[in-house]
Amino acid sequence: MKNRITDLLGVKYPIVQAPMGWIARAQLASAVSNAGGFGVIETSSGRLDEVREEVKKMRTLTDKPWGINVAQAFVRDPDIVKFVADQGVKFVTTSAGDPNRYCDALKGAGLTVFHVVPSMVAAQKAIEAGVDGLVVEGGEGGGFKNGRDVATMVLLPLVRSRTDLPIIAAGGITDGRSMAAAFALGAEGVQMGTRMVSAAESPVHQNWKDSIVGARETDTVFLNRHGPGPALRALRTEKTTRFELEPPANIMGEMANALQLYFGGDMEAAIALTGQVAGRIDSVKPVAQILSETIAEFETVMAELGARYGRVGSPA
Repeated sequence: MKNRITDLLGVKYPIVQAPMGWIARAQLASAVSNAGGFGVIETSSGRLDEVREEVKKMRTLTDKPWGINVAQAFVRDPDIVKFVADQGVKFVTTSAGDPNRYCDALKGAGLTVFHVVPSMVAAQKAIEAGVDGLVVEGGEGGGFKNGRDVATMVLLPLVRSRTDLPIIAAGGITDGRSMAAAFALGAEGVQMGTRMVSAAESPVHQNWKDSIVGARETDTVFLNRHGPGPALRALRTEKTTRFELEPPANIMGEMANALQLYFGGDMEAAIALTGQVAGRIDSVKPVAQILSETIAEFETVMAELGARYGRVGSPA
């Protein structure tokens, strides 16, 4: 496959792994890159010393392209642009903040910059900031969200109608069929989060993976819609079901014990950020299998649609 996203990223497949805090590190990101996709190292944990060590590991685990995400709301280092540029990557995504904050500096350092946007207003702001492309993220995705969530089915074609910039679709993407749908709506690449959390190479505890595999399509909750702090989509547990109706005073305070959940397996210790697409994931698979099956299904679906509807509107 070859398009603007594969050209910009230098990859075989236009499939990007989401930059999930603590999870999107060398073990998972290198597996994605080695399988032909694009691995991304996170900064949303705020632990840049650890991230630097993960970057060193990446260099020993893969010789394929990979990138870094700058999660602006969680990074307090004023030298983050230099930090990213010094890692030797050529592609960066920015998120959770104003696209104007780092865009010029990152591009001045020779990096290609995509900004994550949850709405048309945010997309327009990023376009005006001069980004090279957009990650258009629907509200069905897991993690930190816009309180006024918009589904990928609505947001993606809306953004595409207003810009010709390359778009990576995020939110609800887990296989070739959903990738084909994203391409039909205007994307040229896709980003997978929950599917990668459940992958064999994901570092999270098996309890979280099992919870994703066992989840129904209704087994996530949208929390903290009215603030203060960010809204987020998470796996339904006793804690999050309670929070759905009785939001805590400080939602971020509930992430204080995140590592006990992420790597200790205590699903009530914090909040398991998970997308609705968990309801479509029925097994834990290696990253390479996820990517190969996604591309194979994508090609099959596109071919079937072309054969079935390719002559629609043609002269009899």
